[in-house]
Amino acid sequence: MTSHDAPDPARDVAADDAFAGVVAMDGPSGTGKSTVARRLAVRLGARYLDTGAMYRAATLAVLRSGVAQTDDTAVTAAVAGSRIDISTDPRHPATRLDGEPVDGPIRSAEVTAAVSGVSAIRAVRAHLVAAQRQLIGAGGIVVEGRDIGSVVCPSAAPKIYLTASAETRARRRAGELGAGTDVAAVAADIARRDRLDSSRAASPLAQASDAIEIDTTNLEIDEVVNRLVDIVRRTAPHA
Repeated sequence: MTSHDAPDPARDVAADDAFAGVVAMDGPSGTGKSTVARRLAVRLGARYLDTGAMYRAATLAVLRSGVAQTDDTAVTAAVAGSRIDISTDPRHPATRLDGEPVDGPIRSAEVTAAVSGVSAIRAVRAHLVAAQRQLIGAGGIVVEGRDIGSVVCPSAAPKIYLTASAETRARRRAGELGAGTDVAAVAADIARRDRLDSSRAASPLAQASDAIEIDTTNLEIDEVVNRLVDIVRRTAPHA
């Protein structure tokens, strides 16, 4: 599992004060996490890692393999036997599965319905967490997911946890899916995924005790990013 494409060197910090740490960006879907994390990485001149895309690519590999999703051993083998390459360039996020670009397929309804189940398998998480830690390396990166501050990188600074009202999250997600999307159905699916992700035995969705919580319900993306840049300047290590 590798990264590709270097980040754009343009950044919002002075060259002699380059960001050198890890920002952990956690929270459920619909909080603006992906957009915020990418824009923050650009502002910091940092790399960006979307761990959710990795789990989605792993789920697509399982679906394509044809193994029973209830067979943990077979699912784990399908994931371990696949090659997932993910860009750490915040300006050009991209995911490949066995050499094939899969940015569209991993966002399909079929993958969305199955990803929580695949992600709940302890051996799958162990495999992907190891890959995520390798990609994080020495730092200089913004990492988004659901267990970054609590499991993947507990030493991250700062740790951010984004929240938003259930109505706002459903509306945002429906907007991403396109015109005519049933908001009520999206809300029900988000609630289902939250229950699964929060109750799984391995690395559940949880707010780290030292995370800074930001409610994005009434905030524009730029407002959130500006707050985070200020937080990083105050708390994160720099070169």
